Amino acid sequence: MPEGRVKRIIVGICGASGAVYGVRLLQALRGLPGLQTHLVVSDSGWRTLRHELGLRPEEVNRIAHVAHDNANVGAAIASGSFAAHGMVIAPCSMRTLAAVAHGLSDNLLTRAADVMLKERRKLILLTRETPLHLVHLRNMTTVTEMGGIICPPAPAFYQHPRTIEDIVEHSVARALDLLGVEHALSSPWQGLECETPAEKNT
Repeated sequence: MPEGRVKRIIVGICGASGAVYGVRLLQALRGLPGLQTHLVVSDSGWRTLRHELGLRPEEVNRIAHVAHDNANVGAAIASGSFAAHGMVIAPCSMRTLAAVAHGLSDNLLTRAADVMLKERRKLILLTRETPLHLVHLRNMTTVTEMGGIICPPAPAFYQHPRTIEDIVEHSVARALDLLGVEHALSSPWQGLECETPAEKNT
């Protein structure tokens, strides 16, 4: 496919718990036509990937089309001239959220996120932390005011998930929806039929 017709999606993985979200997102994007994924992982992200999933860097990097070193702030994704369709940080730690909220482009991951905001492109943060204190909430507000989307991977039970994989799949599907990427990971909510007065009285 010609380069100009490829949608480039940047996937960032931080050190927050929930590394599976980033890996599953990469896997889902890899199987879709017309997409090119660019991966960047923080140092803490590599530690969490190893601890939670037992994955080594080379195993994660091969899922992406292009893998970048987080220390390389001169990489292609650090420039607004790199036409990325959008970026998802999954999971997003409170430290990375704070850096994005305050424009601290201190590594490639936070610089790429800053580029998304300044170029008015989609930036989706799957923030992972609970409970939240006031600074966390203010940083979320700041990113939202700049055009970013805060999308905590909160479980949804209306689809009757049976496994952890089902729960992860739903959050990844929501991220893809927000990116505007078509997928078949989950079905949209169809609604419930309204109860009749007779049903309410039984």
